[in-house]
Amino acid sequence: MNVHESDPYPDVNTAGGLDPALRREAESRGLDLGMSPWAGDPVVIDTPRGYLTVDTTAGRRLFRLRVHIPEAGWGIGATDDLGALVEALAAWWQGVPHGELEARFGFLDLGAFTRARAAGEPTVSQWADLLATAYHRAEWPLLRRLHADEVLRNTYPTISHHAVRLRVDPMYHMSRQVLVHEPAEGRYKVLHVGVPGAEWTEVPSGALTARLRAALYDHPSS
Repeated sequence: MNVHESDPYPDVNTAGGLDPALRREAESRGLDLGMSPWAGDPVVIDTPRGYLTVDTTAGRRLFRLRVHIPEAGWGIGATDDLGALVEALAAWWQGVPHGELEARFGFLDLGAFTRARAAGEPTVSQWADLLATAYHRAEWPLLRRLHADEVLRNTYPTISHHAVRLRVDPMYHMSRQVLVHEPAEGRYKVLHVGVPGAEWTEVPSGALTARLRAALYDHPSS
């Protein structure tokens, strides 16, 4: 009987699980996968192009790869070759362009994912959801004002404690971001997230858009 028929994952089981197996294979090839120190099942890798997850199927050898962005996720390929999987993960982490990834790794299919990104997802859907959800009715005036700006509508919005968070890159939770709050009609406060010592600052209504654009796309302390 073929070893994969009795045990589809001998290398994974010998290593003690998928997480250590990926680390061992990457180390043997001198590759960096950007994996966190914490193990998980499925394996989750946080990258500037979204979260990658890797898991296995039962009964046969197959490593499945998915990419996740806020509110959405896509299966982008599967392979039975642990080495090829590790090479693909490392290339993704290194920022290799999508077209080159597909050319190098025949098991990858990034079509659905890249089409969604080209259409402005998940940002477009997130704005639509927030502006249509009655739970956020109190924030609608602020959301509409922000969305009306041709630059700010391209940032990814979320709401926390009645403040709107705008993030430049929906794929990467550490990308530049600001919080904006409207404590009273026509009064605005802004917080530059991630800037040491930053505090809530009141901003005149007429200067709000410029202040937010500067905080997100110019120097953080602008």
